[in-house]
Amino acid sequence: MSNIIELKGNWNEIKGKLKQKFALLTDNDLLLLEGKQEEMLGRLQAKLGKTKEELHKLISDL
Repeated sequence: MSNIIELKGNWNEIKGKLKQKFALLTDNDLLLLEGKQEEMLGRLQAKLGKTKEELHKLISDL
């Protein structure tokens, strides 16, 4: 996730891939709102038990 603008542009595709990989994720977990990126990452960390760095790598690798 090198660039939040780049992430936003591909977010629907990334969101679909994350939901395929982790069936327990919901649309609310993956809601990307302006200024709320850290909150979303926190929800993902709690649900998936991964660090922020692991999540960044996971999303970048999709």
